[in-house]
Amino acid sequence: MTAALVTIGRRGARAVCAGVLLLLAAIAPAAAVPVQRVSGEGVEAWLIEDRSQPVIAVSLAFRGGAALEPADRLGLAAMTMALLGEGAGELDAAAFQGRLEDIAADIRFSADQDTLTVSLRTLSEHRDEALALLALALTRPRFDAEAIERVRSQMLASLKRRAADPDDVANRRFFGAMFPDHPYGRPVDGTPETLAAVTRGDIAAFASARLARSALVIGVAGDITAAQLAPLLARTFGALPAAAAAAEIARAVPAASGTLAIVDVPARQSSVMFGQPGLLRDDPRFYALTVVNQVLGGSGLNSRLFTEVREKRGLAYSIYTNPLPYRHGALWAGGAGTANERVAETLTVIRDQWQRLQSGGLTQAELDDAKTYLIGSFPLRLTSTGRLAGILVSMQLQDLGIDWLDRRNALIAAVTLNDANTLAASLVDPGKLVFVVAGQPARLTE
Repeated sequence: MTAALVTIGRRGARAVCAGVLLLLAAIAPAAAVPVQRVSGEGVEAWLIEDRSQPVIAVSLAFRGGAALEPADRLGLAAMTMALLGEGAGELDAAAFQGRLEDIAADIRFSADQDTLTVSLRTLSEHRDEALALLALALTRPRFDAEAIERVRSQMLASLKRRAADPDDVANRRFFGAMFPDHPYGRPVDGTPETLAAVTRGDIAAFASARLARSALVIGVAGDITAAQLAPLLARTFGALPAAAAAAEIARAVPAASGTLAIVDVPARQSSVMFGQPGLLRDDPRFYALTVVNQVLGGSGLNSRLFTEVREKRGLAYSIYTNPLPYRHGALWAGGAGTANERVAETLTVIRDQWQRLQSGGLTQAELDDAKTYLIGSFPLRLTSTGRLAGILVSMQLQDLGIDWLDRRNALIAAVTLNDANTLAASLVDPGKLVFVVAGQPARLTE
């Protein structure tokens, strides 16, 4: 089988891939995904039952993340979430983690700009104990001094290590350039100075203000029924405070300055980040943007940037673009990695493709191929309970509606060539592209 794939070449592989996606596209719209709304004493979750394996995944998010940190306490949200798994109630860090290991359960805590997130995966037979441990972590975290210092040291070590990573440096600098006067431009994992300033009181106050039922959305997938889930919701989350502390975040207006910044990082390859303002998730043009992005720099092997940058010129191993619709502001951004001596050429090709998209739009064939890929590949995102639970949370956070999984492909299919090209002409602007290069690029100046 492997030899056969080698002999058909890249064009043949693309044809095979296209055929598979066409088959999936034909099947996917007919395969309804039933999502149930489950409530237990006022705590609501969205549920997809999957009895094929004895596994349950729970995903939850609290609205209000690192963007609500004080400017002199950056990293507070990430540190707080990391500490939720470092002991709760009568269990210190070792005992808490030991209990999870005993039942083969996994709980992970994280933070981003807009949310505080938790994911749990457990065997069905251990669901009650796993959820009891989650409830303990959320409602009775210990925040022991030893654990605080250990997590602080780990975060500081990570910052030091990543300061030499061109990808991480470019990412930080890029978001700072796109959102210079907004919390979205600040690093979620903080700086050495702000992490050093975080106290136990800061951590406890942040957890108390943000971990509340009014800010909570929950997604559950796996081997559990609605009748079984309802009382567990009440037991797990009922003891949380009813309401989160009031907080507002200003609308973020991304920079559109067309600037280039270079950050000197000793490395043979430079990391390139680039982007311009995008569309919020509730913008009616967002599905047109999804299709246009697939043509420009989306997944697969057929995007314009992949063809021009990698295939024709061999400038980069990978290049991509993505819409990034944050809650209070939106980007359309991308990235690439290329040898220092070829960065300037890579940037020229990216600008040229941005200009080509603005002035010429898409062809009908490109539109059709993009929609086939986006529809046909979608079932691959629904292949695990963990992914399903996470998608259910995203659907709630983005107000997509409980039937979105059944409507999504039709929304993509409805995008017309006029929709796509009108969007390209109005939104795409090479003059607004902001570039950040981390590395030691040759023949390139800011």
